[in-house]
Formats: sequence, C-alpha cells, structure tokens
Amino acid sequence: MENAKNPAWLVENEDGSITVNYETRPPKIDGTDVKSLKMREPFVEDQLAADRASSNSAEAEITLISNLCEISPEAVRGLTMRQYSRLQTALSVFIG
Repeated sequence: MENAKNPAWLVENEDGSITVNYETRPPKIDGTDVKSLKMREPFVEDQLAADRASSNSAEAEITLISNLCEISPEAVRGLTMRQYSRLQTALSVFIG
C-alpha cells in the first residue's frame, strides 16, 4: 500500500490508517517522546464534528487531527510547525 510519492516518514497501513514517524526530534506528548503517531482514516462525520466545534478553519483542523490521532487538541497545539506539518500532510493523503 506504500505510495512512491509519499515521504519516507509517512507510512500507509493496510487498515487505511497512516503512521507518521518522527525519528529525529520527536514531539513530547504528555511528557513522553513520541516517535510515531497513527492517524486513522476519517469519516465524513469526523469532518462535520470538527466543523461544528469551531468556526475557525485552523481550530477545526486541530480538532480533526487530534480526534484522528487520539491525542488532545492541546498536544497538537504544542507541536512545532515542522511536526504539525507532517500531520497535515498525512491528513491531505485522506482528502486529496
């Protein structure tokens, strides 16, 4: 299921989820270095729930990503932009 155009740190899994790897500079979530995050494939309802949660598109995206990765929105907000952009790339695989 691996796609040649995806970066090496992004792995598409057989169950439809995506694993985002952080080999260097892993994010710290709840005090623990996290070397990978698994993002499940979203349902339409996930997008609708995120849109209902906020009228701001950036906040809605944070809500969606946190739900799909099963981490808190605060943990997503604590990521560096480089770390967050990997999650945005993973999300775009589902949407694009």
